[in-house]
Amino acid sequence: MKIIISPAKKMNTDTDSFGIKGLPEFLEDTKTLMKKIQSLSLLEAKALWKCNDNLARLNYDRFQSMNLEEGLTPAVMAYEGLQYQHMAPSVMEAEELSYLADHLWILSGFYGLLKPFDGVAPYRLEMQAKLSVKGCRDLYDFWGDRLYKRLYAQRENSEEEDRVIINLASKEYSRCIESNITDKDRLITVEFGQITEGKVKQKGTLAKMARGEMVRFLAERKAADPEEMKGFDRLGFVYSEELSGEGRYVFGPRF
Repeated sequence: MKIIISPAKKMNTDTDSFGIKGLPEFLEDTKTLMKKIQSLSLLEAKALWKCNDNLARLNYDRFQSMNLEEGLTPAVMAYEGLQYQHMAPSVMEAEELSYLADHLWILSGFYGLLKPFDGVAPYRLEMQAKLSVKGCRDLYDFWGDRLYKRLYAQRENSEEEDRVIINLASKEYSRCIESNITDKDRLITVEFGQITEGKVKQKGTLAKMARGEMVRFLAERKAADPEEMKGFDRLGFVYSEELSGEGRYVFGPRF
């Protein structure tokens, strides 16, 4: 069972708390993207990132002095968004961290696909950014089906249950995997939201928090079967049998 999640915009550097276990697999591609962004002017970079002046300057300077092989932070510790705050890997037990290492994958516009303890540098580059590089019109084109193929690099020798993907990523990122799914795979998209007239309306803040809580929930139980997700009952969410299906697990408010 594999769990996919999105990265976060806000990042930090922490080289002391945990050591890295390796470098990202698509590092040469990341270097290509880095050089492309380094070639942009500050105004061009700001337009690419769609952010304010302060954030543009911070990230522009980061790229100009970026080192992709030294002074790195484990990916799961580097992202600071709500999802990661609620996952709280920094206070996990060793067995829970081991579970993350075995099951969790982070999708990234800059790095492609990350294992939790791959070493990363702070960056800003969302998957939907309109960055043309090496003849590709955008990052979806640049990464193509390579992230999906890496996720299942050994699937021909895998048992059926190993083909399960728990999708806790946003649509922006899960698109990289969803567009390549075959009938041999089982993708389960998890939704957290308010239920109105039989429809689920996700609110960004709560959904991000709940995704992090779900990763922690699975890690605490060392879950190997997606059915275990149905016991999730945090932040006031409970599983909705009525709205869920084979490829969609819906969690709504407890009444």
